[in-house]
Amino acid sequence: MGQDTGNPTPPSARPAALLVIRISPADIGQRVTVRHRIFDEPEHLTDLLGYLRRWSDGVLVVEHESGEHREVREADVVAAKVIPPKSARTIHGDRRANP
Repeated sequence: MGQDTGNPTPPSARPAALLVIRISPADIGQRVTVRHRIFDEPEHLTDLLGYLRRWSDGVLVVEHESGEHREVREADVVAAKVIPPKSARTIHGDRRANP
C-alpha cells in the first residue's frame, strides 16, 4: 500500500464536475435541468430548466417557464436530472430565508 502523504489531490487533477444523465422518458412531466451542447458550437455547453414534455426519436422537448418548448437532441445531452418543483416563495419572487 502507498503511504498517505497528507496532501490533498491538487485541483487540476480532480474532475471539474461529474456529468451524469439521470433522467429518462419515464420522467416526462417532471421539472428537470438539462446540460447540453449548443448545436452550432459543440464545444460550449448551456443549461435548460423546465418541464420534460416529450422524449421521442432521440429528441427531448423541455417546456421553459416562459411556455416556450425547446428541443434538445439526446446526443447533445451531457448531464440531466430531475429537480423539485418551485417553492411557493420562489414562484412569488420572495427568496428570503425567513419570510
